[in-house]
Amino acid sequence: MSKASSKGIWKVISASSMGTMIEWYDFYIFGSLAVVISTKFFPSDNPTAAFLSTLATFAAGFVVRPFGALFFGRLGDLIGRKYTFMVTLMLMGGATFLIGCIPSYETIGFMAPVLVLILRLLQGLALGGEYGGAATYVAEHAPKGERGYWTSWIQTTATVGLFVSLMVILITKSVMSKEAFEDWGWRVPFWVSVLMVVVSYYIRKGMHESPVFAKAKAEGKTAANPLKESFGNKYNLKFVLLALFGATMGQGVVWYTGQFYAMNFLKTVQSIDSSQVDTLLGIALVLGTPFFVVFGKLSDKVGRKNIMMLGMLIAIIAYRPIYRAMYTTTDLTKKTEIVEKTTTVPSMKVVEGTKIDSIYTTNRAYTDGTTVEEIKTIHMEEGKVMLDDKGKEKVETKITKKINNADRWMLVFLVFIQVIFVTMVYGPIAAFLVEMFPVKIRYTSMSLPYHVGNGIFGGLLPAISTYLVTTAKDAGDVEFYLEGLWYPIIIAGVCFVIGMIYIDKKINTLHE
Repeated sequence: MSKASSKGIWKVISASSMGTMIEWYDFYIFGSLAVVISTKFFPSDNPTAAFLSTLATFAAGFVVRPFGALFFGRLGDLIGRKYTFMVTLMLMGGATFLIGCIPSYETIGFMAPVLVLILRLLQGLALGGEYGGAATYVAEHAPKGERGYWTSWIQTTATVGLFVSLMVILITKSVMSKEAFEDWGWRVPFWVSVLMVVVSYYIRKGMHESPVFAKAKAEGKTAANPLKESFGNKYNLKFVLLALFGATMGQGVVWYTGQFYAMNFLKTVQSIDSSQVDTLLGIALVLGTPFFVVFGKLSDKVGRKNIMMLGMLIAIIAYRPIYRAMYTTTDLTKKTEIVEKTTTVPSMKVVEGTKIDSIYTTNRAYTDGTTVEEIKTIHMEEGKVMLDDKGKEKVETKITKKINNADRWMLVFLVFIQVIFVTMVYGPIAAFLVEMFPVKIRYTSMSLPYHVGNGIFGGLLPAISTYLVTTAKDAGDVEFYLEGLWYPIIIAGVCFVIGMIYIDKKINTLHE
């Protein structure tokens, strides 16, 4: 490749990647702050239900992504790649900013979760149109035989977006008190996105249309009805379904297990301090992100299928041992408590009228340097403990662990391994999808299986897996914390079998 063409494609990648990274940042801020948001936009009398509702709202943004793929994919194949993902950028940025402006549940009641849900749906629609446009745009600028390498830079943006969201949250937390952050500071990361969107808009504004699409349009070879040609044509529909069930479905669950489920697991199941989790996850992401490019480039040489299928297979086999090791690392029953350092401080909080919260804050220290804060809240009315809908006493216990350095690095390593699985299945996927479909319906055809696989199969993972863990725990299962893994293991397993049987090398040489 000449220096001029190399410089040109780097400009394309920079502009496309920055916008896509910002959209992922906007999308994942909500998930990164799920624990805090659950206390703001949902009734606080049942923390578990509130958290599950937050994850369900988070998942709703994923479920609607295929509709965004259809709507914006059609526009992209009709009017062009550039203008379509300019629109998605502005839509995403506006929705994200407004989420940070919504009053809490205590202020406006059920309108709070309703407004959040509407804005999450708009975010999902925007992301549904963004990824396909960016991946197609870069692929259509890339030299033949190097699509895996150049499109893998777009693949890094999802992880970089998550990393940036974690860093913005950590910085925001560091400049204010814990009380201030939980009161209003959590809104700041949502507001910050506006600045990044404005910068990205001006960068993208100067970009030119994809040369491949521009040529097709000049020659009158664009699709008159991209939706009909993509899904009404049996031959093309076969490839859409194969892309979904033989690749993106498994890729989606591996992606979300290795990053989002790992984060939720550390915060909710293991009860580790939120800032410590964000830090260790950020380190694992920084260490793992370069491997997107490594495996993308390798896929140009050994094939997309080989790397993606191997990544799925290893993940299926390794998930349970990895999560068992994660849980064991911070299991308090395996640590020695320094009993003389244990303190309990009682306090009371008047809620309203005759309703009072009796609060007991217990701090414990362990010989390995681990410290634990346990806050037990007993909800009382007229001197008696209140009962919930099931007749059980309304008593909440919140545990927060601050782990030692040895445990922290062990968890970084275990999350890093999962990120490697992610890079194996995700690094080559953009080039894989682009090469399956012709130029005139490429945006539409590749976007739908990608966003169904990631948006529905992947996006539902945190909510489904958390529900499975909660149910198993309530049932008294000793290894309840592993039950949530059955969802990604089964989905990835089915995808692996279909991919191995039906995907062959010829598929990805059809439209090179």
